[in-house]
Amino acid sequence: MADTFYVPAGQDTWRATIHTTGPWDPGSQHGGPPSALLGRAIQRCAPRDDMVVARFTCDILRAIPVGEIEVTARVTRPGRSVELLAAVARAGGREVARASAWRVLRAGTGPVPERPRQPPELPADSAGLPPGGWVDGYLSAIEWRPVSGSFGAPGPATVWARLRYPLVPGEEPGSLERVLAIADSGSGISGELDLRHWLFINPELTVHLHREAAGEWICLDAQTTISAGGAGLATSILSDQAGPVGVAAQSLLVAPRPAG
Repeated sequence: MADTFYVPAGQDTWRATIHTTGPWDPGSQHGGPPSALLGRAIQRCAPRDDMVVARFTCDILRAIPVGEIEVTARVTRPGRSVELLAAVARAGGREVARASAWRVLRAGTGPVPERPRQPPELPADSAGLPPGGWVDGYLSAIEWRPVSGSFGAPGPATVWARLRYPLVPGEEPGSLERVLAIADSGSGISGELDLRHWLFINPELTVHLHREAAGEWICLDAQTTISAGGAGLATSILSDQAGPVGVAAQSLLVAPRPAG
């Protein structure tokens, strides 16, 4: 059993392990690990300690295979105060995901009055695997501690989560990587439909951050809205143990699950 989500497979190339496997298809990755890997590439691209990522978007162009992927990043709009970066993941010579991120100068303002929205206490007990209908892999690679709601139970949910394994060998996951690996699970924990009969798959993840998360635990306070004749939208408040760090949103494809 691998002890990371990815292992090196060459220059800018990574081989996904079983821990990346998503809930719908044993051959496809969950959106969280590749988002984190793209975020890692962005953080390492022309790094600047005086800047912080304020917005990250990952567009999933097609199913990302549990196999080898090449990840590259570049600065597309350099600047003294604001920069736009882009990253691409390729598999078998085709683009499977694209990410973009705005990074801005760290705030130099004076003290701002605190308006704390304290996150819930971290529960002592972890949750077991969700009921049938999910493919395991990523689900077991994350430690889940639900406060309210859970995978497979319809309606809003609040869950603490942390990575059980590093993203890549020999590295402690960074703040952005921890957030992105977890943020893509908002739609999963707050689903409104029976997953045995319905698909609710997000082709994108957008995360806005107002500060860097501290520590390994990330809290998702998530809810899903599905409108007849429209689309699905999952939104999550993201927190660490000190308080909120940002928000995440996922547009959802909602469709009947194929029979058999």
